[in-house]
Amino acid sequence: MLPSSPDARRQTPFAASLARSADHAACRAAIRTGSRSFYAASWLLPQDVRRDAYGLYAFCRLSDDAVDGAGARADAVPRLRARLALAYAGRPADAPADRALAEIVTRHAMPQALPAALLEGLDWDAAGRRYPDLTALCAYATRVAGSVGAMMTLLMGVRSPEALARACDLGIAMQLTNIARDVGEDARAGRLYLPESWLREAGIDPDAFLARPEPSPALAGVVARLLEAADLLYARADSGIALLPAACRPAVRAAGLIYAEIGRDLTRAGLDPVSRRARVPGARKARLLARALVTPSIRRADRPALPEAAFLLDAVAAMPVPAAATRPAWWNLSGQVVRVLDLIETLRERERLGGAASP
Repeated sequence: MLPSSPDARRQTPFAASLARSADHAACRAAIRTGSRSFYAASWLLPQDVRRDAYGLYAFCRLSDDAVDGAGARADAVPRLRARLALAYAGRPADAPADRALAEIVTRHAMPQALPAALLEGLDWDAAGRRYPDLTALCAYATRVAGSVGAMMTLLMGVRSPEALARACDLGIAMQLTNIARDVGEDARAGRLYLPESWLREAGIDPDAFLARPEPSPALAGVVARLLEAADLLYARADSGIALLPAACRPAVRAAGLIYAEIGRDLTRAGLDPVSRRARVPGARKARLLARALVTPSIRRADRPALPEAAFLLDAVAAMPVPAAATRPAWWNLSGQVVRVLDLIETLRERERLGGAASP
């Protein structure tokens, strides 16, 4: 893992103006094609937060592609760590995502331990690591998704331990949902993320399943168990939405609703992630976006972070905060509604033409 970040106030003064408008456009395009569910939810964010979210996602996307995409190299993670260090030094690599990241980490006093955690999780992917139990799996999910939740919270101008803990809960829940959805796809690529102890308890030999992934009632039980664990974390995450600026709450709620719906679709189809890939049709996604506009009043529950995620909160607490790290403006309700109506119409049109986006 990379060493801790230098004090944000000692970083280069040029970082705040490194990215150009073309860079921001490229980052937006990356999320639009890479994750249409995340892109849909991002429509509910205020413009300044949305722009930084695109930049953060673009760096996460290029990192994932470098490790797991076509043409992935054995030295991908060390190279990514070097790029991350350059971004924190204010000398980013010549790429839109790197320039955007250099701006973001300075503007929001983001400790380097957060994106470094993501790279560590990708390193575990590259090594083909497997997970004996849910605790070990949550340690992985913390790195590849909880870290992103924590980084997004900083983009929203919020740094409280409780808000960060709930953001990590949401990120981990989403990753558990993704793992449940992608069991077949991952197995065919030689990867297994389901807790091995759960598989053995269900009578499934992990190596035999990897060699020949097939749906079965036993596998359905393991997948259901994982989705139950995710649902508990979605519920924990809901209590943290009230800690966010009003402008950001609908987007976070939408992200949770859309990803949880992937698990619902998987359940409705018989918990078979081998023969089909669960998805959220555009029309359903549009309804969830509209539902997210009305954030229910959920009682806050001051629970500590999961032990596996505590190191992320510690890194934020140790990071000096410049005066420039401020919250976004108050929510413009009419503007949010207009954006959502536009997106709903777009999703409906895609559905009509048979091009509905998958999550």
